Amino acid sequence: MRFHDRRQAGRELAGRLTALRERSGLPDPVVLALPRGGVTVAAEIARALGAPLDVLLVRKIGAPRHEEFGVGAIAGDDPPCYDEISLKRLGLDESRLAPVVARERNELHRRELRYREGRPPPALAGRTVIVVDDGLATGGTARAALRHVRRQAPARLILAVPVGAPESLAALRGEADDVLCLHAPYSFSSVGQWYEEFGQLTDDDVLDALHGK
Repeated sequence: MRFHDRRQAGRELAGRLTALRERSGLPDPVVLALPRGGVTVAAEIARALGAPLDVLLVRKIGAPRHEEFGVGAIAGDDPPCYDEISLKRLGLDESRLAPVVARERNELHRRELRYREGRPPPALAGRTVIVVDDGLATGGTARAALRHVRRQAPARLILAVPVGAPESLAALRGEADDVLCLHAPYSFSSVGQWYEEFGQLTDDDVLDALHGK
């Protein structure tokens, strides 16, 4: 199973969420996308549910000199959410990662200013919050995002992704009330392999999606 692009994936995921709403209700929903890739997926979901769309800024914390290898993530101004097993395996501690965290925090704030354009983040207490990304690999950024939302006392917290690694999905089931994934292949190696078109998105692409374009 492969998706043509993020929009198609979002429409299929929206169909599943619409069915969930009919079965159990999703009162006062808000859709939070993890930029950049999750925004295009989330826009289709928000449109189908008639729900507001916003962004939830999260940044991966990469290992020094091996930035592509995530050892944790940050969401908002929350403390870093680390993968303790990876830290121990690599002989890293929080003091060693402090410069990386500071750099990623600065980029997170830059994007938040650009994407929100002065708007405050949405109030989440007592609402149905649907956190959306275009796929789930290690699950590190999704975990930080879910914990950030949980601290704000939503009535129901849902993680929705088109495709994900089975072990990562299993690990996150304790972080959300519902984990919804259309495709969990055992041959998973990267999110992009499950899309025919998986181009990098820009800040302007994110803003277009947030503005309904």
